[in-house]
Amino acid sequence: MRELFTADAGPALINIALLAILFVVAIAIARLRSLFAIVMLSGVYSLVSAAWYIAVDAVDVGYTEAAVGAGMSTAVLLGAMLLTARTAKPEKPLKKLGPFLICGATAVMLIYATVDLPGLGDPNAPANTGAGLTYLQVNWFDTGVPNVVTSVLATYRGFDTMGETVVVFVAGLAVAMLLGFGERSLAETLRTAKKRRGKGKEGEGS
Repeated sequence: MRELFTADAGPALINIALLAILFVVAIAIARLRSLFAIVMLSGVYSLVSAAWYIAVDAVDVGYTEAAVGAGMSTAVLLGAMLLTARTAKPEKPLKKLGPFLICGATAVMLIYATVDLPGLGDPNAPANTGAGLTYLQVNWFDTGVPNVVTSVLATYRGFDTMGETVVVFVAGLAVAMLLGFGERSLAETLRTAKKRRGKGKEGEGS
C-alpha cells in the first residue's frame, strides 16, 4: 500500500485502473443478454487486456491479444452471430449455480497455487536464474535491443516466432474467407454496381 503514496505510484495506479476496467466489463458481459453487446464488450475486454499486458512489459502477449482476441475473434463472433438469435434466452437461477461454483473453485485453486510462487523481483527465482539470467547478460551485446522479450522472440526463438506468425496469418485468412472477403465480396460489389447502373438508365429513359 505504501507504493500508492510514493512518487513512483504511476505504474501501480495504471495497473489497478486497468484491472478495475476488466472487472467491470466482465460483470457486464455476464449480465447482458444482447449477443451484439456481448461481442463488442468482449473486444473491449481484449483491448484492455492487451493494454495491461503492455503495461507490465509483456509486449508479445499484448500484441497477440490485440490481434487475435480483439481482432480476429471479434470478427468470427460477429459472423457467427448472423447465424443465430440476437438475444440469449434467460436462464433459471438454479442453472447459474453450477457455473458459479466452478468459477469459484477455479479461483480458489489459482489463489492457492500462488502461495508457492516466488516473490516479485526475487533474484533466486527460476525466471531470474539459469537461461533467463544468461539472456539478461548477453542480450544487449548480441542484439542491442533493450527489451529482452522482443529480442528473445526475434532472435533466440526466431523459428518458434516464425511458426506463431504463420499461425496468426492463416487464422486471419480463415476469418477473411468466413466473412466473404476476396472474390465473393468483389462479385457482390459488381452486382450492386450493375443494379445501380440499370436503375440510372431507367431513370434517364423515363
